[in-house]
Amino acid sequence: MQQKTLSEAVKIKGIGLHSGCETTVIFKPAAENTGVVFVRSDLSVNNRFPALYSAVVDTRNCTCLGNSDKQVVSTIEHIMATLSVLKIDNVEIEVSGPEVPIMDGSAIVFYETLKNVKLIQQNAAKKFLQVLKTVEFKDEQGNYVILRPADEFKLHFTIDFSSQIVGHQEFAGKITPEVFATEIAPARTFCEKYQVDYLQSIGLIKGGSLENAVVLDGEMILNEGGFRVQNECVKHKTLDCIGDMLTSGYAIRAEVEAFHSGHFHNNEVLKKLFACADNYEIVEG
Repeated sequence: MQQKTLSEAVKIKGIGLHSGCETTVIFKPAAENTGVVFVRSDLSVNNRFPALYSAVVDTRNCTCLGNSDKQVVSTIEHIMATLSVLKIDNVEIEVSGPEVPIMDGSAIVFYETLKNVKLIQQNAAKKFLQVLKTVEFKDEQGNYVILRPADEFKLHFTIDFSSQIVGHQEFAGKITPEVFATEIAPARTFCEKYQVDYLQSIGLIKGGSLENAVVLDGEMILNEGGFRVQNECVKHKTLDCIGDMLTSGYAIRAEVEAFHSGHFHNNEVLKKLFACADNYEIVEG
C-alpha cells in the first residue's frame, strides 16, 4: 500500500465560526512523507502548521493548532476526519485566516468535495500507527478514551445526557467510506442555546447560526426539521474523534472506546500513547 496525494488543487469557501468572516481553504497536492500541513496564506513567516497532536494548543470546542509565534489554525477536526476516511496521506491545506470554515457544522461538504478528486499513488509506502498496548486517559468526571490493539480502526462511542432529546446514544463499528458518507459526515455539531447566547455575548461565534449547528433549548430542537441523522449527537462526537486520531500523524490501527469525551481527551490519550515506545509501532504497508 502506497502513500497518496491529490492530483489537483481544490478550493472551498465558507464562514469562520468565531470571526463570521468568509474563509477560503485550498487543498493542494504534497510530496511523499509531508503528512497533513495547514498553511496560513495571510501570514508571511512561520505560517506552516503540521497537523500533529504535539502542535495542538487548544481543545476548547475544537482542535486548534498553534506555533511559536502564538498564531493558530482552529477547527481542523472535520477536515482531518475526511482525509482519514479518504486515505489522503499528504496534503497542504492553505487557509486564508486563523480558522477553517465551519460550513454546516458537519464534514459533508469537505467529504463530497474531496471524494471527487482523483488521488495519485506515490512511491513511498503508507505508514500505520499500530497500537500494541492498551492506553487510557480518564478525567476526574469519569469521561474517557481507551486505545486497544486491533488490526484495523474501529470506534465505539457512548454519550449519556439527562436531556431526553439526546439521552443515551451509541455508535460502534468500522469507519468505512460508506458509513462515513451516510452516517458520520452529515452529523452536525450540537450545543445548548444558553451556550450560544453566552459565547455571542462575549464576542465569540459571530458566524454561529442554525445553519451550522444543532441548537437545543431544553427538550426542543430549534433547527427546522430536527436531527439530520439518527443519533446525530454521538455521530458528531465520533466524527471529531476520527479527525483527532489522525493528529497522531498516521492512519491508526486500534479499537477506540470513548465515553463522553472530547478534543481534550483525544489529545491527552495520544500524548500518553507516544510517551512510551512500547505502546506502539510504526509499520509500513
